[in-house]
Amino acid sequence: MQKRGTFISLEGIDGSGKTTLKENLLALMAGNYHVIGIREPGGTVISEKIRDMLLDVHNDGIIGKTEALLYAAARSQLVEEIIRPALIQGKIIIADRYMDSTIAYQGYGRGLDIEFLEDLNRLCTGGLKPDLTLLLDIDPEAGQSRRNQDIPDRLEKEGFEFQARIRAGYLKLCEKDPSRIKVLDASQTAEQLIREAMGMIEAALS
Repeated sequence: MQKRGTFISLEGIDGSGKTTLKENLLALMAGNYHVIGIREPGGTVISEKIRDMLLDVHNDGIIGKTEALLYAAARSQLVEEIIRPALIQGKIIIADRYMDSTIAYQGYGRGLDIEFLEDLNRLCTGGLKPDLTLLLDIDPEAGQSRRNQDIPDRLEKEGFEFQARIRAGYLKLCEKDPSRIKVLDASQTAEQLIREAMGMIEAALS
């Protein structure tokens, strides 16, 4: 019987370096593991269309609950089309965001009911959680400085207070589930971050 794969998610506020870490990990692991990378929202044709709608700065009329439902719809499609089949095939998945983003952004950031969002996460994922979540923790101002050259999307335009609430939410999630969510200092060098992340991933795989 083939061994089930391993699901790893990367979380953190905007500018924490998740996407860069994901690309570095994929490159580092490609020679020894059957690993795939995905992003949220996105990863499928349908989910990418939802992503475009969510991040478009012209869609500033999207209310918090609609936002959460759209993220859930994109995630549901991704889970059934990509994540579950890959895990059945024994692959390692590295996801740039997953269910914790909904609690952090729409819950602690937007102020939506946490219990409602937890129910929504269970519904759209069928209860599928990552085996390991790496939380890249960084001060919002430091995260902003990394993104100064980028054109901000709809969520990135929300400002420091929004990002500070999200960061606090992520740290609360870590306190609730420390066996799954591991905190990494995202202000350290890329080399240090990759080394620390790989150590945690190898421990999870073993």
